[in-house]
Amino acid sequence: MNIVFFDMEKWERDAFDTLQPEHVVRYSEDPLRAGNAGEYASAEAISIFIYSKVDRQVLDSMPGLKLISCRSTGFDHVDIEECERRGITVCNCPDYGGNTVAEHVFGLLLMISHRLEEAVERTRRGGFSPRGLQGFDLRGKTLGVVGTGNIGMATIRIAQGFGMPVLACDIEPDEGAAHELSFNYVDMDHLLRDADVITLHVPSNPQTHHLIDGEAFAKMKHGVVLINTARGDVVDIKALARALAEQKVAAAGLDVLPYEPVVREEAELLRSVYEETEDLSSLLANEVLVRMKNVVVTPHSAFNTREAVQRIFDATVENIRRFVAGNPVNVVTLKQ
Repeated sequence: MNIVFFDMEKWERDAFDTLQPEHVVRYSEDPLRAGNAGEYASAEAISIFIYSKVDRQVLDSMPGLKLISCRSTGFDHVDIEECERRGITVCNCPDYGGNTVAEHVFGLLLMISHRLEEAVERTRRGGFSPRGLQGFDLRGKTLGVVGTGNIGMATIRIAQGFGMPVLACDIEPDEGAAHELSFNYVDMDHLLRDADVITLHVPSNPQTHHLIDGEAFAKMKHGVVLINTARGDVVDIKALARALAEQKVAAAGLDVLPYEPVVREEAELLRSVYEETEDLSSLLANEVLVRMKNVVVTPHSAFNTREAVQRIFDATVENIRRFVAGNPVNVVTLKQ
């Protein structure tokens, strides 16, 4: 097969050179977009990261495409409906980052609860006083976990070590796990009302778009902490900025933001302004949140450990080989 890997750093290529010489393999450091898709019209398979976007225009430019292998769990950057209509198989990497992302959740939470960013910066400037850096214990605080897939469950297990009671919400509750791990499933309103810390672990889809909006913030405790390592559009960030300004939300830890690819590429940001293709007020909210002292933002790096990245590489190679063998795995569908 003619395979193209997009969003590839040079050091990553060794992991996929094993597919040669059985297949023709090419690499691009750029994400896949409508503007460059025509350069790869002969591709039969592509592998993409979250910054690539596969829409109808891209698919029109790649008439021979048979397989899209996402190097991520999420696949909201792919038009699954159009791929199904054209008979293109889409695969993902579903299990690489359960513990990895859950650990990042608590990294963000500890930065907030112990005010670590401010403390480190103070000592780097030569100060050595704890004055004004008082934080709060996690023990005894109720953690609300929205979404109890692999990452949500790993987060619950870590929460137990901190002595945090857990409330969870999911469209498909796992009561066996709830019994084993001693947490309770509740409805969303109950979770919003009673949780001291809320962490999000749901995919991006029409049902979860702005799941956490102004109405949801109004139901939360005053002084709640919000952690989002899922997808940026699960939270209405304009509503989040207001909730932070009003101190309804005491702090937020964010590994994801809406319009990440736009913010990532300055050229695209300028283009979006002039073509008015993006919600500029949301882009501004992105910038505001990044600079707020009670908000910790990381650049969608929760997944990025040596072990997790290797699991992504292994799963991607397996997805391609199994597809070629006529026995595809990790296939995603519109129903998901």
